[in-house]
Amino acid sequence: MIFVIRTRRRRHHRPSSDAPREIVLLSPVILTVLITGLAFATPREIAFSRLLPAAPALAAAVWPVLPTIALGAFCLLSMIGLSLVYSDLGTPYTAAAIVAVTLAAAYASHLRLQREETLFQVRLVADAAQQVLLRPLPHRVQGLDVESLYLAAQEQARIGGDFYEVADTPYGVRLLIGDVRGKGLPAVGAAAAVINCFRENAYDQPDLRGVIHRLETSIGRYSVATLDPDQPEHFATALIAEIPSGGGHVKILNCGHPPPLVMRNGEIRVLEPTVPSPPLNLAMLLGDDYNVDTVAFASGDQMLLYTDGVTETRDRAGTFFPLPEWMRQLGPATPRELLYRLHRDLLRYSGGRLDDDIAAVAVRCRRPGTPESSA
Repeated sequence: MIFVIRTRRRRHHRPSSDAPREIVLLSPVILTVLITGLAFATPREIAFSRLLPAAPALAAAVWPVLPTIALGAFCLLSMIGLSLVYSDLGTPYTAAAIVAVTLAAAYASHLRLQREETLFQVRLVADAAQQVLLRPLPHRVQGLDVESLYLAAQEQARIGGDFYEVADTPYGVRLLIGDVRGKGLPAVGAAAAVINCFRENAYDQPDLRGVIHRLETSIGRYSVATLDPDQPEHFATALIAEIPSGGGHVKILNCGHPPPLVMRNGEIRVLEPTVPSPPLNLAMLLGDDYNVDTVAFASGDQMLLYTDGVTETRDRAGTFFPLPEWMRQLGPATPRELLYRLHRDLLRYSGGRLDDDIAAVAVRCRRPGTPESSA
């Protein structure tokens, strides 16, 4: 999975990334020392001491309860010490304000910690759900190198409507990638229904059309069983590719999905379907005539499967990401390097803001004798 690469690269920058966090954690102390020092060093008419209640209020945002109370007690003692030097600072009022703000800050810190714990548990559940829905793909299946990438449009999101899967079946390696139309939990549920159906039927159906018919039935049943007034029906684009043992060619059944790209000897080919096939759960409207294309896929060739979030990524001028040209300029690269650079360049192209979820799978037909370290 591509997130492993991202994690490893971040380790080299850990000291610089931790410095701002340390400053944030120490900010209540810095603020307290600054206010206390100004209160002692400036004329009493300025009365910087009245700002001392701000320190425990700031601590509530970053500290636990007991340190917040301890800081409030220190501010109170500092105010008492100032009153011994300057007797006309309005010490009773400022001291009362420090006590009141400290108590309120301690309660706010308690609530914040509770919410952070709840959010942490929710993220654990979301991560577990993602491992089930988008489990890590094997890096090598038969003679193929495989890598995957998933990026959520929302920064805190873990799962979405984009999906992919790889199955090592008796008929060859079968790959699935797709995109459920819609957002939120209904889209995730529909994606799970399609993936689970593929995992079960990819091993049993000798023909790709049989697999698609099962996926069509699965998402149709899910759409009927799910009562969602905002989205009464679900449909999804999907693409299934089948690469037999030893390679040589690939069979592709494209149901309204963006066409994959194949790189061969530096040349890029867009694999548009010869006859369009309907998206999943639209066969009743558009017909269930599914077309399978067969194209060459020899040793050293590489194929990129992706969702429309890749090609619909826009720059500030509103121009779509030029995927074929980008891949042509990239040149030869391993699947892992290809997806790492795609991730980096998509974020750079969009200015760090993605409008849609992104999923991609890169597959390379390994050359005979290629060492494992170059995968």
